[in-house]
Amino acid sequence: MKLLLGIGGSDDSLRALERAVARVAETGDDLTVAILRNPATETDPEEIERRAREVLDDTGVAAPIRHVEGDPGSRLVELAEQEGFDRIVLGGGETSPMGKIKLGGIAEFVLLNSHVSVTLVR
Repeated sequence: MKLLLGIGGSDDSLRALERAVARVAETGDDLTVAILRNPATETDPEEIERRAREVLDDTGVAAPIRHVEGDPGSRLVELAEQEGFDRIVLGGGETSPMGKIKLGGIAEFVLLNSHVSVTLVR
């Protein structure tokens, strides 16, 4: 399976990075990491890349890392569809005090607009 992991520096996206890489280490799926500019975080893209390389190296998974410019949700959906990815993986979603899931803007856009399957890591 060909996976596209979108990360933008939030705690949710870094959790998704760790879980996706661990799963790829078990399954042997093809993984591409897309670093997005998340307006909700101030994390530097180079710091996100450093963290991604660290996680990949620790698990022995080889995966290309790409920096994606432009609107993060639109670009992630576009990239997945144009390059034939089977699934988009991204972090997001917090549980409200009422037990409902609250999605961030990027996750919501991807879930509503992607024609490629989406896995949301919480």
